[in-house]
Amino acid sequence: MRSFKKISALGLSAVLALSLAACSEKESSEGGKSGGSQDQVTLNFWTFGATNYEDLAKAYEEENPNVKVKVRAAETAEHHDALFTALSAGSGAPDITMLEIDQLDRFKAAQDQFENLYDLGAKDIQDQYLDWKWSTGENNAGDFLIGLPTDIGPKALYYRTDVFEEAGLPTDPEEVAKLISSPEAFEEAGIQVKEKTGKPFIDSIEMAFRSYLDAAQETFLNPEGELLIEQEGNAVKEAYDYAVKLNELGIVGKFEMWSPEWANAVNKGEFAAELGAGWLKGWMEGNAPEAVGKWRVATLPTEFAANWGGSFISIPKETKHAAEAYEFAEWLISPDNQIKSFQSKGLFPSAPSVYEMDSFKNNEDEFFGGQSTAPVFAQAAQDINGAVYKGEKYFPVYQEVLNALKDVQAKGADPEKEWAAAVKRAKDLMNR
Repeated sequence: MRSFKKISALGLSAVLALSLAACSEKESSEGGKSGGSQDQVTLNFWTFGATNYEDLAKAYEEENPNVKVKVRAAETAEHHDALFTALSAGSGAPDITMLEIDQLDRFKAAQDQFENLYDLGAKDIQDQYLDWKWSTGENNAGDFLIGLPTDIGPKALYYRTDVFEEAGLPTDPEEVAKLISSPEAFEEAGIQVKEKTGKPFIDSIEMAFRSYLDAAQETFLNPEGELLIEQEGNAVKEAYDYAVKLNELGIVGKFEMWSPEWANAVNKGEFAAELGAGWLKGWMEGNAPEAVGKWRVATLPTEFAANWGGSFISIPKETKHAAEAYEFAEWLISPDNQIKSFQSKGLFPSAPSVYEMDSFKNNEDEFFGGQSTAPVFAQAAQDINGAVYKGEKYFPVYQEVLNALKDVQAKGADPEKEWAAAVKRAKDLMNR
């Protein structure tokens, strides 16, 4: 799932935590939390975005005639806000729900309102999934699992072969990955593109900033809620300085992602490369008709290896059918079903065994000139070092730093003064 969208009501987490603390834990009902039964069971499953979960739910019902799965799909923001409201009220929550990775810490603050999936048997399947994805679904102590791993968003280098060729750079994905194998080499390639074609290397200063930022395991906040960006050697300042450097080199464009100008630039080849997640493929295929066959994908330097997006499957405590809900969730995220979700909707698997399946490895993409892009993203997924902690106020603080960078690029503002002002604004946010 795309995780780039800002979600409304982000600052309500503290209210949720307080309100939920007053709710008493419901007693297990007969045939519910204590174990499965052969009685007819209806499971309400809340989803968001484009998934194939409706089809998979029907397949599960055929295999399990005693279980009915009612799937409710909604937009990302609507979904999470409705779940937030239901949990706050103590009623109306589904039996099973998706949680987007960037919303996870918001709901971890109220883990008492969710089943600990370790209590339902999740340890038995842990070794089937990427370590960093699995640990992202745990609490800080590692003894509570709020969500089972589904899709992920490994980042890679999307690049225009026509622009690279004009710049005198290789166009074969393996050769590109070998050439652009470090942040320094990334800069050098960008300078060559700018000198030979007059075009920026990457689309925006935000993507320049995210090259380092997304790969950092500690960014703006730590699990104790402390602001880290004033500390010496903080990863956010390193990412900020790198973005400033790329901008000063003249290799950063002014195409803000998702804007009409950006979409047109992707289609027309007005910049050379994008640092994007696996789900960006689907957008390109549906929205850049003039670019068919002109884009390819290569792995990024390991310093930039990162995840951008993805989801988890959770079970609210309110359910009367925890055992049945878990059985369905475990089945839904199995490797055999993750490959189906990948093939039908592009949800990138978090189970490494899928990466060895022929139907995965040989999945050629016409838009990318017949390249089998899946193995590139699979390698990118396995290059990621560990789980990233974001915290409840990640996006508001992120936006303050990004605003500073935009002023540096658009107004020629002093980078250090803008950084200091952004830090001050961030501290004010934390004190609200």
